[in-house]
Amino acid sequence: MYVRGVDDKFEVTEELLTVKPMHGQTTAQEIFQQLCDAIADIGLPWKRFVGITTDGAPSMTGRKNGLVALVQRKLEEEGVEEAIALHCIIHQQALCSKCLKFDNVMSVVVKCINHIRSRGLKHRQFRAFLEEIESEYEDVLYFTEVRWLSRGNVLKRFFELRTELNVFMLEKGGMAVPELSDPKWLMDLAFLVDITQELNALNKKLQGQGQLVSAAYDNVKAFSTKLVLWKAQLPRKNLCHFPACMALMDRGTAFSSEKYVDAIVKLQEEFDQRFADFKTHRATFQMFADPFSFDVENAPGVLQMQLIDLQCNSELKAKFREVNGKADKLGQFMRELPPSFPELSRMFKRTMCLFGSTYMCEQLFSTMNFNKSKYRSRLTDEHLQAILRVSTASSLKPNVAQLCERKRCQVSTSKE
Repeated sequence: MYVRGVDDKFEVTEELLTVKPMHGQTTAQEIFQQLCDAIADIGLPWKRFVGITTDGAPSMTGRKNGLVALVQRKLEEEGVEEAIALHCIIHQQALCSKCLKFDNVMSVVVKCINHIRSRGLKHRQFRAFLEEIESEYEDVLYFTEVRWLSRGNVLKRFFELRTELNVFMLEKGGMAVPELSDPKWLMDLAFLVDITQELNALNKKLQGQGQLVSAAYDNVKAFSTKLVLWKAQLPRKNLCHFPACMALMDRGTAFSSEKYVDAIVKLQEEFDQRFADFKTHRATFQMFADPFSFDVENAPGVLQMQLIDLQCNSELKAKFREVNGKADKLGQFMRELPPSFPELSRMFKRTMCLFGSTYMCEQLFSTMNFNKSKYRSRLTDEHLQAILRVSTASSLKPNVAQLCERKRCQVSTSKE
């Protein structure tokens, strides 16, 4: 579990919050108890609890007994402001992409790939075939449902090897695949390749450590705007943003936009529905990203007077323009805010503390699975925690001078 904090100098720190290993059930009540114990161990006051970001599991988001509900109840008992609860923006993006079913395409792609790669002889023959014709690629990729980028990467490789696959399956594969010669099916494949590549590009933008929640949400808004553009361009057969479809159309394949426009509309509805929790705080994110251009009338009453004073301060405006768009230098501007902006400073700190995604936790799980393998079955929980803390440290610099002082100089006892 990760915590993010901002000190009085607006320095952002991300820390791995160690909890006791849970070997039995992981109900919301048990997770909440572990969270309470971890917070008590490091002495954090509940009044500093700003927000919680989850993966959307029922044990986390249950209305009455989920972890979020239990945390909100605890904050209410402590007399603290309600925390901002968010569903991981990467998980939601991945769930949105699942609405693009196109089972007629995926079933054939997976069947062909499994037919080649699950048989040792066929796999060797296919690799030798690609090497013989000096193909750009050496192999096809396996499809893995749980990996965020898998479908886009698999489809792109399959599309670029479609001719080679068709020849191989007819001559040596032992299985006819008529879809590889069907223009309508190939156009469906091309559309799915193009749209999944755009979704993969969005997913990569949402990944990474130290990303502010406002920047992550800006990427989602940008993608939603792209969907509006594509919905208008596809009926006019403007495929400048769909290179795979354009390549087929240039070769004489007919393009019918109705099916693909419906897919774009469905994807747009999914994004609007799933990112409703982020839309609730859209005004706060906009004010945090650019307080000098934000409409004062849309700001909470407690911030309006301070926001007017800030927007009329030419010196602070010039400094903000210098660091705008640079997350690592944003704290420098915040540090220079005079004490006359207490509520704005508080809002800035609370927003900087929010996690937009559970990317760091996912990265931690990958590290844990890599370390705690069947070959290291005797690895204790204490050792595993130590390994994870070291491996996930964002900035770890050894104090060489102090380490050298602790070492005794080995003086030789031999006489010259």
